[in-house]
Amino acid sequence: MTDTEGTFCLVLHSHLPWLAHHGSWPVGEEWLYQAWAHSYLPVVDLLRRFADEGKRDVLTLGVTPVLAAQLDDPYTLRACHDWLGHWQLRAEHAAGLWRDRGPLPRALAAAEHRQATSALTDFETHWRHGFSPILRSLVDSEVIELLGGPLTHPFQPLLEPRVADLELREGLADTALRIGSRPEGIWAPECGYAPGMERRYAAAGVRRFLVDGPALRGDTSAARPVGGSDVMCFGRDLDVTYRVWSPKAGYPGHAHYRDFHTWDHDVGIKPSRVTGKHIEPHAKAPYDPELAEPTLRAHVKDFVDTVVQRLRSLRAEHGKQALVVAAYDTELYGHWWHEGPAWLEGVLRALPEAGVRVTTLRGALAAGHLGPSYDLPASSWGSGKDWRVWDGEQVSDLVADNAALQGELLDVIGKVPTRVRSAARDQLLREALLALSSDWAFMVTKDSAADYARGRAREHHARFSELARLLRADDPAADDRAAALRAQDYPFGQLDARRL
Repeated sequence: MTDTEGTFCLVLHSHLPWLAHHGSWPVGEEWLYQAWAHSYLPVVDLLRRFADEGKRDVLTLGVTPVLAAQLDDPYTLRACHDWLGHWQLRAEHAAGLWRDRGPLPRALAAAEHRQATSALTDFETHWRHGFSPILRSLVDSEVIELLGGPLTHPFQPLLEPRVADLELREGLADTALRIGSRPEGIWAPECGYAPGMERRYAAAGVRRFLVDGPALRGDTSAARPVGGSDVMCFGRDLDVTYRVWSPKAGYPGHAHYRDFHTWDHDVGIKPSRVTGKHIEPHAKAPYDPELAEPTLRAHVKDFVDTVVQRLRSLRAEHGKQALVVAAYDTELYGHWWHEGPAWLEGVLRALPEAGVRVTTLRGALAAGHLGPSYDLPASSWGSGKDWRVWDGEQVSDLVADNAALQGELLDVIGKVPTRVRSAARDQLLREALLALSSDWAFMVTKDSAADYARGRAREHHARFSELARLLRADDPAADDRAAALRAQDYPFGQLDARRL
């Protein structure tokens, strides 16, 4: 290794459940377009600029197949373009409504219009053919390492083995179809792990994946082979990660940053700064970029200092250079935290200046950060670091329904192999896999649009049951019904039930 303080890996996880064709504000498609405009556009722009500067292995980016499908879908491309245009119009409307509210609201309306105009231009210039061509260019330039994952983001430990294998194979195949190469690493949904899953990963060609730090008893200073296999796990360093964002604190909650939760509903724009944790929305101060900017610089410096101190302490403990992995949802940067993209760029530029090697997971292995084999316990990155978010009392009915669905899926499709492709069987599988998404249980347990999540789960279960009944009866109406359902909800057109 070269003489550096050590190695830092930033991992971003890009995921939203399948939201297209599923309503607007306050849930559904509105979430998708907000994240697209405020996170995916600026983060991709940052990576594109880094690639143009010749930088390599800047960060590790996980993109779930279900999100990639939405960002490539012609329906969502048109709808997002409309949304960006409406954002520009809303900013113009805000400029008129806020004319007499003082200089800060007027300046914010102007800044919002500039941001919307820039996003619209970026979208029209680079995104007309979807995300896949952009993502492929970032992979080909080696500015990122791409992580794939199971097709519909299920909580894998709760899947029947054949369903789990299909989810993983099809997810990796979907990514290969979109970008021309198959990722060797995955972001396991919710970092969910059960002992023995590494064998499934090895069989699918997966060589590395991410777990939460407690699964390694906090020893995240190197990658570890799992269970005697050659599949490597990397642990999220919570001491560093939580400096930015934790269940209770983090930079985005600072009083000077733009408040995520407070809206001017007349224009659909967030006009306030956080101001304080217990201040009612109507009492919050207007957002002031001149307050946010020095706070952002201080938080960049604080994070860099935190990483350096952590690497030094690990080097003193282990007698060699160490690895720090910090991992976040991509949507934190811009969507949930307005200043996030600027902070991200600041950190990625400042860390090398502080003597820290910034690289990807594959780069960390190339740099020699490999520890002894480890037997991982059952774990996740959710509350308690166990499975309670996805397998707890609040969602026991969903868990039971999903177990029954998997049994029926294997009974209807798996018992009678056929060489003839069936649209009804394909749609049956599609509905089953969307019903098994981990998002619905998460939203229920965390009481985040729980009614919406239960409604979505019921919808996919009902569609599955209807098609299963028609297929069992050998009813010729099954294919027509499948075509109607597919027209309403069109992910993963290549999904072939014969592969189950």
